[in-house]
Amino acid sequence: MLGSSRSYGRHSLAQSGLRRCLSYAGRIPAGVRAARDSDWQRTAGVLHVDADPGTDFWRVTGYGYTRDNGHLYGQVTPGDVHVAAVVRGGFRGQYDQAGLMLRADERVWLKCGVEYYNGRPRLSTVVTVGYSSWMMADLPEDAAEVGLSLSRRGEAVEIRYEAAGRAPELAALVYLPPDREMLAGVMCAAPESEGFTVSFHDLRVTLGDRAEVLEGP
Repeated sequence: MLGSSRSYGRHSLAQSGLRRCLSYAGRIPAGVRAARDSDWQRTAGVLHVDADPGTDFWRVTGYGYTRDNGHLYGQVTPGDVHVAAVVRGGFRGQYDQAGLMLRADERVWLKCGVEYYNGRPRLSTVVTVGYSSWMMADLPEDAAEVGLSLSRRGEAVEIRYEAAGRAPELAALVYLPPDREMLAGVMCAAPESEGFTVSFHDLRVTLGDRAEVLEGP
């Protein structure tokens, strides 16, 4: 990411008690696109969204600024949680991204998923505790979709992915503060492109030992 040529820098769903995150209990910053009905659409159990241009989640590292206006959709959870979804997107612009997210506030969050970087989609993980740290790995070139999961247990978050029919693999084991309420769900952003469309299939959130299906609009 450092040394990039960015113009401004860094950058199935029914019957449950889970609710759309329209305001994140009032704590989502005003700029964050938190599940507006006009953003998110549900069709045949699939959640669709168009990522707006100039959106991103990033904090300070390497560039000195904060971007906190990406699209976000999920459920507030006070403790352990498991989130999983299959991501399909029209990634074509540098840094187009979509995946899973855990978020306490603008200073503490995690996102993991697919990010278009230097001509191809790749696996991307960003962990932010005050400052953002970015990790990236190659995906199979023939991967039309990517399955993602994250499991929060205390202070540890385990991230796994699967693509092109291969067995799930560990992407990262990272730290997030264990005493923070988090929003758990899906995100997308288009920092430098004109935007793109992404769909989330089989989105599921498990709160503790209770599996739920996150309802679409």
